[in-house]
Amino acid sequence: MADFKDLEWAAQGLESGSLDVDTVSFTLSEPPSSCFQETANSINLNISKNSLTRFLKLLTNPTLRNIEFHLMQWELQEMKHLRELLETNPSIARLAFKRNTFNTICFSELSEALRDSKSVKGIVLTESGIGPQGGAALAAALRDNRSLEELRIWEDSIGSKGSEELSKMIELNSSLKVLTIFDSKPATATPLVSAVLARNRSTEVHIWSVDHRGRSCKMVEFAPENSTLRVYRSDVSGACHVACALGRNTTVRSLDMSGVKLKSRWAKQFRWVLEQNQTIREVNLSNAYLKDKGVIYVAAGLFKNRTLEKLCLDGNSFGGIGVEHLLCPLTKFSPLQNQANTTLKSLCFGGTRTRIGNAATLVQMLSSNESVMFLGIHDDNSLKAGDIVQLFRSLARNASLRRLSLQGCKGVKGDAVLQAIIETLNVNPWIEHIDLERTPLHVSGQAEAIYQRLGYNNSQEDTEPEPEPGIDVLKDLEMTVPKCARVFLCGQEYAGKSTLCNSISNNISPSKLPYLDHVRTLVNPVEQAIRIKTCRDEDTKISIWNLAGKHDFYSPHDLMFPGHGSPCLFLIVSSLFRKSSNREPKTPSEIEEDIQYWLRYIVSNSRRAAQQCMLPSVTIVLTHSDKMDHQSDSSFGGIVTVIQRLRDKFPGMVEIYPNVFTVDARSSASVSKLSHHVRKTSKMILERVPRVYQLCNDAAELLTEWRRENHNKPVMRWKEFEDLCQVKVPSLRIRSRHDNKDKVETRRKAVATSLHHIGEVIYFYDLCFLILDCEWFCGEVLSQLTRLDTRKQGMTERNGFVCRKDLEKILIASLQSNTPGMGLNVFENLEAKDLIQMMLKLELCCEVDPLDPNSALLIPSSLEEGRRRPQRWQLNSPEAKYVGRRLQCDDSSHMFLTPGFFSRLQVHMHNKIMELKNQYGASYTLEKYLIVININGIHVRVELQGELGYSIDVLACSTKSTTEMLRLFQQLIIPAIQNLCLGITMMEYVIRSECVKNLIPPRNRRNQFVPLQQLKRALLSVPADSIYDYHHTWDPIVDSGSQILGPGFDLARDLLSDDDFREVLHSRYHDLYNLAMELQVPEENSTEHRTAASEEIASSVDPTFVGIAKGVEAVLQRLKIIEQEIRDVKQEIQGLRYYEHRLLIELHRKVNYLVNYNTQVEERKTPNMFYFVRTENYSRRLITSFISGMRALRLQMLCEYRREMHVVEDQLGCELMEVDNITMKCLAPHMKNFMKLVTFALKIGAHLAAGMGQMIPDLGKEVAHLIDSPMVYGAAGAAAAGAAGVAVAGNTSRTMSSREVQQQQLRAAQQWLIDFLREHGCSTGKDIAEKFGLWRVRYRDDGQITWICRRHMYTRACEIVEAPI
Repeated sequence: MADFKDLEWAAQGLESGSLDVDTVSFTLSEPPSSCFQETANSINLNISKNSLTRFLKLLTNPTLRNIEFHLMQWELQEMKHLRELLETNPSIARLAFKRNTFNTICFSELSEALRDSKSVKGIVLTESGIGPQGGAALAAALRDNRSLEELRIWEDSIGSKGSEELSKMIELNSSLKVLTIFDSKPATATPLVSAVLARNRSTEVHIWSVDHRGRSCKMVEFAPENSTLRVYRSDVSGACHVACALGRNTTVRSLDMSGVKLKSRWAKQFRWVLEQNQTIREVNLSNAYLKDKGVIYVAAGLFKNRTLEKLCLDGNSFGGIGVEHLLCPLTKFSPLQNQANTTLKSLCFGGTRTRIGNAATLVQMLSSNESVMFLGIHDDNSLKAGDIVQLFRSLARNASLRRLSLQGCKGVKGDAVLQAIIETLNVNPWIEHIDLERTPLHVSGQAEAIYQRLGYNNSQEDTEPEPEPGIDVLKDLEMTVPKCARVFLCGQEYAGKSTLCNSISNNISPSKLPYLDHVRTLVNPVEQAIRIKTCRDEDTKISIWNLAGKHDFYSPHDLMFPGHGSPCLFLIVSSLFRKSSNREPKTPSEIEEDIQYWLRYIVSNSRRAAQQCMLPSVTIVLTHSDKMDHQSDSSFGGIVTVIQRLRDKFPGMVEIYPNVFTVDARSSASVSKLSHHVRKTSKMILERVPRVYQLCNDAAELLTEWRRENHNKPVMRWKEFEDLCQVKVPSLRIRSRHDNKDKVETRRKAVATSLHHIGEVIYFYDLCFLILDCEWFCGEVLSQLTRLDTRKQGMTERNGFVCRKDLEKILIASLQSNTPGMGLNVFENLEAKDLIQMMLKLELCCEVDPLDPNSALLIPSSLEEGRRRPQRWQLNSPEAKYVGRRLQCDDSSHMFLTPGFFSRLQVHMHNKIMELKNQYGASYTLEKYLIVININGIHVRVELQGELGYSIDVLACSTKSTTEMLRLFQQLIIPAIQNLCLGITMMEYVIRSECVKNLIPPRNRRNQFVPLQQLKRALLSVPADSIYDYHHTWDPIVDSGSQILGPGFDLARDLLSDDDFREVLHSRYHDLYNLAMELQVPEENSTEHRTAASEEIASSVDPTFVGIAKGVEAVLQRLKIIEQEIRDVKQEIQGLRYYEHRLLIELHRKVNYLVNYNTQVEERKTPNMFYFVRTENYSRRLITSFISGMRALRLQMLCEYRREMHVVEDQLGCELMEVDNITMKCLAPHMKNFMKLVTFALKIGAHLAAGMGQMIPDLGKEVAHLIDSPMVYGAAGAAAAGAAGVAVAGNTSRTMSSREVQQQQLRAAQQWLIDFLREHGCSTGKDIAEKFGLWRVRYRDDGQITWICRRHMYTRACEIVEAPI
């Protein structure tokens, strides 16, 4: 029971602040007045009318939040005090007036107080009789208020007028968060909720009213936290207003108007909502009394709607017409048609008042829809059991539907329905739930089997584990021999290929209408790139692909060339006559040219396709043999010789059948042997090629059956192929939604790719369709695409570029069949955008801006040739530099760049350049055989050398350095070319700079290039002093007797980049370093040790090879110092020059010791430096290794003049008939030492072995063989290294016994030489001079004896004296 107290207690507490409350409630009552404290934070004051003013003045407590007034009768003075309170106490946030009485002036004063208040957050007016005028006054005040968040007007009849004013307030006031209205008139709701929706206010709305029975009921509810608008009751007019407000609304995501009686007038407005609104996701219109007309309007809105995901229409009164229109935007009526609405995921309709009628519309929707995941048909009485069976069978190919509800449908009954449901679940793994509640099938208990099957599907999680990376998902598929082979007829024009094709086809499988093709050609004489005829030989399908001989059609041949492992046979057809209309025979050279082109074409494309599992099988056929007379028989010998020469020219590249067929293509008897050969060879090839998946043969039959069922359609969408696999091929079926979908998809694509390889279909990985009729595609589509000429249409924006929409018009005009009954219209099966995607995939065109869907397209086939126009560089500056490179087929006699290559390169290069456009501001222009690029200030021209050329020239002009231009080549241009030359090796050549500068025509610069590697090798062959100034000389250019460009030269440093030049220098360092490392001298890091070693070498030199090694060690240390100090190319050259100079000093000094180490032995009666050669084809080849049993060798000797040792020209020498074991044992160490001496001397450019390099074709290989030879390290023992300091493997600190062994081996070689010369009568100085051109002399300065040539005898006469024996 409340504890009533005196008002004075409350007044004192409020005045002193001891009464700390946040809520004060005033109630007007008769005396005596009292108060009581309801809670710790609230107090209730029962006051008389005269006490209100006093207490209002006491409400200054800052903790006060809420003030409530009950049964108060307001006067103006009291309202002013309330207004002052609100102004002086900003803590007051909520005012509540319950059953108060206001006159107009007082309520206006209250309204003004609310207008000015910045603290009041909520106001509640309950049964206070404010009326329409009060509502209008309140609305006017709140228009300017930005603090009020909650407004409640409960059971105060503000009427339509007050509601309209409040709606205007809502349009201006964005701070209101909660609006609650209870009004006796239902019309109050419409303006308020419409304003909230139209202005996209996040205001929570609750509007109540009374029904016709006087009961309170909710009219509208909007909850912004879940964006749900629920309309409980409304008339048609109000519903239309709400629909209008929803058109541009962005706050409502769920609209529920179930139970509201709606008519077609509202549905017409709602259609506009569906078309315009971008946020509504769910709409519930259950039991809305909609009829056919209203549903038609809703369906019309779905065509343009892109956001609605759930639509519920059950319980309405529409029939079959409404259902047909409702399902129309969710249905595809043709494979080429796009589904109008792809966002709706859930659809529910039905009810006792709905009459679906015929199930055909529903079946069509379910079989083609790709978006609906839930479909509900409830309480339907119109669908019969047969309709339900059709419905489930249509779900067999539906991959989107997850849940199906047929609650209460009377037609779900019987065994046929049960069986149809089970069969559907067997092939459709995507269905997760079927609701059959209240159906006869469920009531009878038969639905348990269905639920068990669904439970099996749902419990089949992870039945197939994810494959590990690298595991082949196709390995468990059965393999078999393919049953389809292709025969390619290749040949020039007028070779009779078409006639031959028909004759072979009729021989293999005679046609009932043999002249049908002739009739088609006469009626529709369209030139085709490839004509295809198909015939059967028992269970083998043979398709004959007739490749057009005109050059215009060569590009499609590349696209259709068989890939890796494809079973195919090539028939190269050449006419024996130049034209079929006359009897002028071809010469053997002309026939050779025809056949050789196609052989090169086959080899080039075979290398480009993939690794070859077998060589292409080629048969040569000569036609028009019926025109040959007896006088022409003599020419057959020349033709046979030519063909044999071609067979010898292409070994290991193609397999040419040994017999050549000469036929009359018109005669069936003449072609019979060739037809038999085609049949037998095709079967042999099918046995030899890699096996295909057994699924391929099965799928080929299924595709044939599918075409028969679908009016012989030539194109199959990928979705249709997936459906066919799902229904007809168990091994390609997704059995559960938890199954490994990627694995199954990979298998399907592998089967499609395999079908493409064997020629059953045409399929490209990124395209969403399969071409089932290859003849139709190659004849009517591909021929036109590759020859598409936009210039004739006048729609080309600039050279080679055309707008996408214009291209679609051109395609339609070019490919539309104007001949009734002839062929299949392309656009009945493919859309123009499909063809454009195909052209992009095949790189027949490219997008200027891939990110722009309306980007212009580049079509290389429409480019004009500009070579006849004057060619010049855009950059004209005296500071410009010029550089050129040529990329040429390494094996140009067997391969070339096929006709379609450059067009693909233009597209490929364009895509690469456009990636850099924003970064470097690149520009890109094209001509027929030319690409012009300007990127980062470098002008580049990429030119094809002839239409059927085998090389590409890349030219550049810029004020930037040669290195920057060549880096662009290496990083962008050349890799792009190499990427398209799969299987073909492209060699890089350097083009003369003057040719690049003057843009000399390609035909005149055929001898104005040098292989890049040859130029680098030339730099490696010269001494360091000459590397930087090395120049390459060019021959003059002469055309028709007149000189276009004179002879000249280019410095190597201008032809190569700094990167190339450094590569040469580092290669030189690398060679020297590796040769020095053969010493195997341990590295010494101590400076003192290096100094001591240098002093030791300077003071005394051990006349052995180990001593030489120690002498070179100091030079190696200097090399490391140099490598650390170099900074640019010239510094590297200086370092290399210094290094070579030091090595040469050591070389010459040590060689002198080597030559004279045995001055006491026979007093130097014979030369020491000898070697062996073998004469081959009028040239000498140096013998680098000795093997017992070698014959016919010739011993020769070097001139031993110090620092100028060299080969003596025209030296006779002595012949060594045979190498026996004794000879090998004595000379093996010497041969190893001598070869290392020669190698090292050549590497550092010394004159020691002048002339030796030409005797050694592959010096590095020979030396490597020499070092690794077991002969050297076997019986002969480990020999000493060459005089250049390349010692044998081992440590420099050898023992005395090891040194004695080495000297003993050298003496053995010397003794063998003395004995050998004596045996050949060459023991005197005169004999040696006659055979070897060497004379025995003595140096004047040190008295050393040596053997020198005649030239040195005269040029060095002042330094020597003759010392004859």
